[in-house]
Amino acid sequence: MNKVYSRPKALKDVSTHYCPGCGHGIVHRLIAEVVDELSIRERVIAVAPVGCAVIAYDYWAFDCSEAAHGRALAVATAIKRVRPETIVFTYQGDGDLAAIGTNETIHAANRGENLTVIFINNAVYGMTGGQMAPTTLIGQKTATTPLGRDAQLQGYPLKVSELLAQLPGVKYIQRTSLQSVQDILKTKQAIKEAFQNQMNGLGFSLVEILSPCPTYWGLSPLKALEWIKDVLSKEFPLGRIK
Repeated sequence: MNKVYSRPKALKDVSTHYCPGCGHGIVHRLIAEVVDELSIRERVIAVAPVGCAVIAYDYWAFDCSEAAHGRALAVATAIKRVRPETIVFTYQGDGDLAAIGTNETIHAANRGENLTVIFINNAVYGMTGGQMAPTTLIGQKTATTPLGRDAQLQGYPLKVSELLAQLPGVKYIQRTSLQSVQDILKTKQAIKEAFQNQMNGLGFSLVEILSPCPTYWGLSPLKALEWIKDVLSKEFPLGRIK
């Protein structure tokens, strides 16, 4: 029997620390598959800041660097400018990229830094206890919005991809999902395109991925996927934004 599916060389054979139903493991594998397919494992450098994926280096068999909370794109910019031959990407959650890291995100995009950003949007702070994130939906209950997010008190969900798409330095933005097998395959293609853009020197690319967090959504893994389809993707529509 021919083996048609196996572990990517860029993905280590280790047990996961992520919660059951979490989307991080899926995206980790997709990135590893893309790195292998593009034959860039010896050139790629990941930058993972504070968040659930702070120890992403435990899973990827290529060079990784950590950054202070929110500063991943500042660190990635430095690495890319010092070693322009490398393929540098950041792996960031909604709290890191869109809250404490808003400044770094906007200005790296506005400068058109030749980088790739993998942006995990699960509408909540995962690592620190399930607090409200910039992407938390109106009415969504979190540790800091027990009655649901109120627009008059906490503002509206921040649509990072749409905001960044207005900047001339941004080459490519696409929002995808992990809701179904078809969506996962589309996510892989978007990640590959974002890496290829960097390899071709085209500028700033970002892939926003709607990812389940069953633990802090208070849902089963299956119901969490349904919530992405029925609720989250209505606020954050899927597709190519730029």
